[in-house]
Amino acid sequence: MNKAELIEKISTDAEISRKQAGLAIDSFTDAVTKTLKKGDTVTLVGFGTFSVSKRAARVGRNPQTGATIKIKAKKVAKFKAGKTLSEKI
Repeated sequence: MNKAELIEKISTDAEISRKQAGLAIDSFTDAVTKTLKKGDTVTLVGFGTFSVSKRAARVGRNPQTGATIKIKAKKVAKFKAGKTLSEKI
């Protein structure tokens, strides 16, 4: 399912316009992004938890040349499915 299909599903289920559903999705993703950027977590009980994890710097290899390269440390977004979602899948 892509974003357009999700907007269509939400607009149908909630009996709202596609524009309103699109704004709701955009608002949700904005809120999650801003919260994660601050280093906090977003927990949706029954669905899952979005969090930020720090990935340490490491040494990797270029697969074409075999040369070693340094990979910088960075923050990555993580999602852990909640119990209810896990059971339904």
